[in-house]
Amino acid sequence: MTGYTVIGANGFVGSHVVDHLRGRGIEPFCPVRDDPRLWDRDLGRIFYCAGLTGDYRSRPFATVEAHVALLARLLERARFDRIVYLSSTRLYGSQAGGEGRETLPIAVDAGDHEHLYELSKLLGENLTLHRSDGRGVVARLSYVFGWDDRAEGFLSEWLRRAAREREISLDSSPGYARDYIHIDDVVVALKALLDRGPAGIVNVARGETVSNVQLAELFAAQGWRIAFTRGNDGGSAGERIDAARLVALGMAARPILPLISGFLDGLK
Repeated sequence: MTGYTVIGANGFVGSHVVDHLRGRGIEPFCPVRDDPRLWDRDLGRIFYCAGLTGDYRSRPFATVEAHVALLARLLERARFDRIVYLSSTRLYGSQAGGEGRETLPIAVDAGDHEHLYELSKLLGENLTLHRSDGRGVVARLSYVFGWDDRAEGFLSEWLRRAAREREISLDSSPGYARDYIHIDDVVVALKALLDRGPAGIVNVARGETVSNVQLAELFAAQGWRIAFTRGNDGGSAGERIDAARLVALGMAARPILPLISGFLDGLK
């Protein structure tokens, strides 16, 4: 049986991948930093979950190492069957109209220091697609959330606070909206892409945006009081992510509002 390797197993997504595999009786190889075993064993199917998000500006060299350099060494030297490289739908943020479809070219500016994240992720995608001998697939993840202590991001923190507080003030605007996807749906999709998915790029997303207003109304209906510190100026509507390819592969993510409603029910 082909084994699995999780690069970045201590991170938010990577640790949930490990849990998912172990829950099915599969013990993955989880290399540590600079692990020499990467080069003397068959890595099987690789989940490449290494990466930086919020701190990429202050750690530019670590960002390039995680998004590109380690990946390049693996593709050049390691023995493996397939690899799924985790990228992000935030790459679509620079698109005119904010449209997020896998086939569209991505516009970036090498002269803009803010584009280090996008440039490094795109280079990682290019290597995965064109230097893996057809064994690579790119998963562009939308805004992943959860409610355990490992979960990262705005919505995850909101949900954790809901477990402690009934009145919550959030540093955001009512119009802020994102395409959210639950971590469990992400993990299922990643394994399916690695096991039987096609080569190429796949948006791992719900395919719909949910606004702070919608979320606040849901919380209010369940007995919470939500306030926002920023004005109701429309906020950021987020990118419109096309999840049709994921759906066509039979891996549609679950609707977000019913998931959160069920979570809040469990807190009562």
